[in-house]
Amino acid sequence: MRKSFPRPREHSAIHKLIHSLACPRARPRFRRRDRAGTGIGSQAGFTLLEILVVIAILGLLIGLVAPAVLRQLGSARTSVARQSIERIGTILDLYKLDIGSYPSTDQGLQALVDQPTGAANWNGPYVKGSVPFDPWNHPFTYRTPSQRGGHDYDLCSNGPTEGGANSQMCNP
Repeated sequence: MRKSFPRPREHSAIHKLIHSLACPRARPRFRRRDRAGTGIGSQAGFTLLEILVVIAILGLLIGLVAPAVLRQLGSARTSVARQSIERIGTILDLYKLDIGSYPSTDQGLQALVDQPTGAANWNGPYVKGSVPFDPWNHPFTYRTPSQRGGHDYDLCSNGPTEGGANSQMCNP
């Protein structure tokens, strides 16, 4: 006949924790493994070559994408400048309907904000705030009468370089 042994008592979680701390052999041992899984104990991480390859790829992407983004930014500012010139042109037309003429060159676009002397029918301000600037934060150039044929006035933006005739945009 077989002899039966008493069953070991179930231990609580606290008892198991105390036992594992008191008996180092009872604690499970973990070994670090390298990438190949050989267990040599080397630290896991990226090699210098891997980091350099990632930096090179990021540099190529930035080199390809950045010029396109800057080109889009430049064309967006040009588009905003053209729209602003058209909008201010419409405001100048409203000014002419009220006063009977466009502001003089001396009065400039300030006549849209502050009432000029002798303008009895002035119904402004026609622009909120101050005189508008172009997208490059330069003042618009305003002249009346126009130096171009078929126009009553010249309303121009000098573009990214103030005073540059090549990039100047004027009212249509």
